[in-house]
Amino acid sequence: MQSRYEYLAVLAACLLVTAPLEYVGRVYRRAADVARAVLPVLLVLVVWDVVAIVRGHWSFHEESTTGVVLGGVLPIEEVLFFVAVPLCALLTYETVRRMLRDG
Repeated sequence: MQSRYEYLAVLAACLLVTAPLEYVGRVYRRAADVARAVLPVLLVLVVWDVVAIVRGHWSFHEESTTGVVLGGVLPIEEVLFFVAVPLCALLTYETVRRMLRDG
C-alpha cells in the first residue's frame, strides 16, 4: 500500500541518516556556500524536469506524492529531492574529507 507521503518519507530518512555527519562535516553552518553549490544545480534540474514532464517523457505516481504541485507541473517532492540529496552528498563528502585530512 502506497502513501501520499512516501516520497517525503524517503527524503526525510536520507536527511536523518546523514544529520549526525554535521558534527564533523560542518556543512549546515556554511549556508552561503551550500546555497552556491546547490542552487545552480537545482535550477537546471527543475527546468529539465518541467520540460520532460510537459513533453510526456517523465511523470510521477500521484499515489506517492502529496499533491502539492508547483506551477501545475512539478510535485514539490521533486524540488525537495534536488535539495535533500545534494545536502546528504555534501555532508558525506565533507565528513570523509575532514576525517582523511585530520587523520
